[in-house]
Amino acid sequence: MISKLKNILALLPVIFILVSCQQVQRPESLTIKIIETSDVHGAFFPYDLKEDKPTENSLAQVMTFVKEERAKPGQMVILLDNGDILQGDPLVYFSNFEKTEKPHICSEVMNFMGYDAATIGNHDIEAGHPVYDKLNIEFKFPWLAANAVDGKSGKPYFKPCFMINKNGVKIAVLGLITPAIPKWFPEKIYAGMEFDDMIESAKKWVNIIRDEEQPDLLIGLFHAGVDANYNGQEVETAFNENASRLVAEQVPGFDVIFVGHDHHGWNQTIKNWAGKEVQILGTTSRAFDVAVAKIDLKLHKSTGHYEKMVSGGIVEMKNFKPDQEFIRQFQPAFDEVKNYVSRPVGNFTSAISSRDALFGDSEFIDLIHKIQIEITGADISFAAPLSMDSRINEGKIFVKDLFKLYKFENLLYIMELGGQEIKDYLEYSCSLWFNQMKNENDHLLKFKTDSLGNLKKSPHGDSFLLQNAYYDFDSGEGIIYTINIQNPDGEKVEIISMSDGSPFDLNKTYKVAINSYRGNGGGNHLTAGAKIRSELLKDRIINSTDKDLRFYMMKWIEEKGAVTPTATLNWKVLPEAWWEKGKAKDFRLLFDDK
Repeated sequence: MISKLKNILALLPVIFILVSCQQVQRPESLTIKIIETSDVHGAFFPYDLKEDKPTENSLAQVMTFVKEERAKPGQMVILLDNGDILQGDPLVYFSNFEKTEKPHICSEVMNFMGYDAATIGNHDIEAGHPVYDKLNIEFKFPWLAANAVDGKSGKPYFKPCFMINKNGVKIAVLGLITPAIPKWFPEKIYAGMEFDDMIESAKKWVNIIRDEEQPDLLIGLFHAGVDANYNGQEVETAFNENASRLVAEQVPGFDVIFVGHDHHGWNQTIKNWAGKEVQILGTTSRAFDVAVAKIDLKLHKSTGHYEKMVSGGIVEMKNFKPDQEFIRQFQPAFDEVKNYVSRPVGNFTSAISSRDALFGDSEFIDLIHKIQIEITGADISFAAPLSMDSRINEGKIFVKDLFKLYKFENLLYIMELGGQEIKDYLEYSCSLWFNQMKNENDHLLKFKTDSLGNLKKSPHGDSFLLQNAYYDFDSGEGIIYTINIQNPDGEKVEIISMSDGSPFDLNKTYKVAINSYRGNGGGNHLTAGAKIRSELLKDRIINSTDKDLRFYMMKWIEEKGAVTPTATLNWKVLPEAWWEKGKAKDFRLLFDDK
């Protein structure tokens, strides 16, 4: 076996890491607990640095839960992370881009917690080569992604799989990442990498693992969601963004598949095409919960194989106190970042809220538009709310408020778009955003419904779910237009003129300020909407910022000193009476019980 493994390692980059590979007697029975975190988005401490208040969710609480499980006799505990840990909080932003000469807070925290393996997520890739390449060295455990392939060698850029051999039980962990990354990020962020289809990659690596290692358990650790039809995709769509369930169904061999990326929270059992049950488990986000698989093994001495009983669930972290050893260990790092985000950068003469941006023209989005146009000198700006429920109060503005104004580390592009493409782009945005109202009592927004037509609630049950992601609700600035909610999708938008009153020409080319996520095809506004072929998008990019847009927003506010956020009212929803009534109704559904 060892000589065979050496032969494989000579042909491929490091595929397996063997833990405690000495020969030991296989136990007659064993309970294994596998704990997954996913989409933590920097929630290491039980404190919201953006809102400046304590929380009930963090890796400090997860540490308490993990310690309790590790202390229980008669079971083996494996701790896994499923990606998107490097974005979404000032704590990780500071290590990503400000204090880069020291070990990253993420590697320090995850090494301290004793993670066994992790899969890299799309927002980890978003941080850029200098960040994730550094972490890949600092981690004391493997960072996985079998389908993130070196474009020159064809070999995995990260480790594809991880073999655990403890107490004579062999457990294989296969990592996969959503292959949609080229649709979202500038090429320089993932330079040298290509992203293979998850199903095809799983078939390849399951065969390798099965032939060469014959593991007792095969675990999938996939940073991808479960709904293969998300965002207009089909089950047959190649490079499907959320192919985790498809892999479970089409690639026999997995006992448990842990998922992430969609923040949904999954606990379901499906049957693959061979008739074998596969448990699918996934968390929501920000360490609100963890996914736990309990696997009871019983050895059949005649065959040497284990009978497996698999069960799973989602465990909320609000019932666990933060681990005090964890808090003491990382308090200095936390205090340093708290001081960083508390630095004043300017003043707002009035408050703004992202809630308003879900229903129409708003001060919140128009401030982003104003900054984008002034930075780039573009004719037109496109932007969407990146937070559903963020508020920045009147008065002194601090660094932490910029994380509420702009959540992601997008670059800012200037792109060339034709007038017809601009109109089609807005029509596509409206098709995701606004319902076709049949009467004044209808919904203004599109909500998710069940098979009976009832509105669906979020996994936490605190609000109703929109049919599509709010961060795809793009509005435009630099033009005057209307949206008629009585009309069907594709016929809602009428562009009246440019904002200065000059004609808007469907046949003219305009310079458009747009973030890099959208400019690379994220949300499909430019591809399905404006009907630009994805491979041609890069040819439309005239210029790009070198740093993230939040950095330039901060500099813009510092230069202005005092900022008066105003809604330009360059677009409105018609008929206005229906809009007002629908807005009031849907506002209550989204926010009243908060």
